[in-house]
Amino acid sequence: MADQAVPPKVPPEERRVLAALALAQFICSFAGSNMNVMINDISRDLDTTVQGVQVSITLFLLVMAALMIPGGKITDRYGRKRCFLAGLVVYAVGALLCAGAPGLGVLILGNSILEGVGTALLIPPVYILTTLLYPDVTSRARAFGVIMALGGIGAAAGPLIGGLITTGISWRAAFVFQALVIALIVWLSRGIEDPLPPDPHRAFDTGGAVLSAAGLVLIVMGILAADNDVWLMIALLVLGGLVLVWFFRSTRAKERAGREPLLSLSLFRDRTSNLGLVTQNVQWLLLMGTSFTVAAYLQVVRGYDAIQTGVIFTAATLGLLLTSLAAQRLAERRSQRTLIMAGFTLSVAGVAVLVALVASFSTAWAFVPGLLLIGLGLGVMLTPSVNVVQSSFPEERQGEISGLSRSVSNLGSSFGTAIAGTILVAGLTTGAYAAAMITLGVIGLGGLAAAARLPGAPDRTAAADATAGSAPGAGAEPETGTGAGPETGAGAEPPVPDAGRPPAPRRPHRA
Repeated sequence: MADQAVPPKVPPEERRVLAALALAQFICSFAGSNMNVMINDISRDLDTTVQGVQVSITLFLLVMAALMIPGGKITDRYGRKRCFLAGLVVYAVGALLCAGAPGLGVLILGNSILEGVGTALLIPPVYILTTLLYPDVTSRARAFGVIMALGGIGAAAGPLIGGLITTGISWRAAFVFQALVIALIVWLSRGIEDPLPPDPHRAFDTGGAVLSAAGLVLIVMGILAADNDVWLMIALLVLGGLVLVWFFRSTRAKERAGREPLLSLSLFRDRTSNLGLVTQNVQWLLLMGTSFTVAAYLQVVRGYDAIQTGVIFTAATLGLLLTSLAAQRLAERRSQRTLIMAGFTLSVAGVAVLVALVASFSTAWAFVPGLLLIGLGLGVMLTPSVNVVQSSFPEERQGEISGLSRSVSNLGSSFGTAIAGTILVAGLTTGAYAAAMITLGVIGLGGLAAAARLPGAPDRTAAADATAGSAPGAGAEPETGTGAGPETGAGAEPPVPDAGRPPAPRRPHRA
């Protein structure tokens, strides 16, 4: 109990590892939003359109989403550290290719394809390693808080940092900046040790990877086609849906035959995890949808340059930083369900404020209160949503659930940019801006409804007893709200061995 009351100092080596993991999430989130303030510069330099830049941004997010599940799966076969470093190298090559891109095609190859593939390889190991290296609830909440804070700051501060670099040097220098950060991450990653050995004989479902990726690509491309051809949109959406149905039927058949599929359908039998995945999807949809909509409106309609647009987004960055870094303290005082609901409430209120004030005032200050509220809301709920999902499964399933979790989050980012961007680009006016933001607000209400169905906090006395009488990771999460009743089977932490103490008995887990 004394050990629990006074947390030990974090060794420097562990700090470097956490810095590497957090910076990896930062740079990937940064890449998804920093191009939003370069829309005019890139379109002029590469002789393309706003829609062309939107397609590049959306495809980057889509490639991440489509390949995140396979990326999580192959970590079991090739090792988490090896996949992490391979992803960093692929990403750096893509960033340098973008820096010298002569046209939109090369930009899409470097940004959308190579950076997207690199991200899909390196992000699942970030979440798997964090879950395995931090077995108890408090330390894991702290680690995820740092990682999600850097990820949220990367997305929210991307416009500001990208604006400063674009205005001071060039939009191409922003990609050189990404390559330099990747080099720093590689240096910091020297001390990472894989907690689990790779299994080179682990099967990989190539057919399932192709089907899942194809289905997701077709659906997002259908959304992007909405402003050009309604019938093409319908055809792509229907075809994408059919491909995903084919994927799930194929997966079921492989499981019945005793073969290992790309994604076990048993992952979807945990109600708490399912609701957590929905909240993750909507959170990133709100963040990236708002980022693209506001940035495009400021530049194309209001005529702001990159740095002016980035400065306005400082409000969202500040809000997200304040609440993300308080993740550990918030988790100790409130259930994760309460935090996620509070986050959605603040974010939806921020969307409403953005619509109301921008319609009433022409000053740039009209954007600040709404963006601040959205930043505060997202910072409150990003970490608990991740912890809800990752903590619902044991360590041998972390590769699968991490890939699924990151795929769902990045799919939300793709949907946010595609849906809001399509509405906005269809008619770059104040009315189109309001329509895009209202759409995001309505979807945010859906996320709030999903959060309200998460299980509440367990009894504090029982939680304390469970914590006192079991090894870390063996019992239900105290005071965090991921614990669930027997009907859901969720809430047990992954059974990471705790050296020096025998593992305590665990509740039956139905995954």
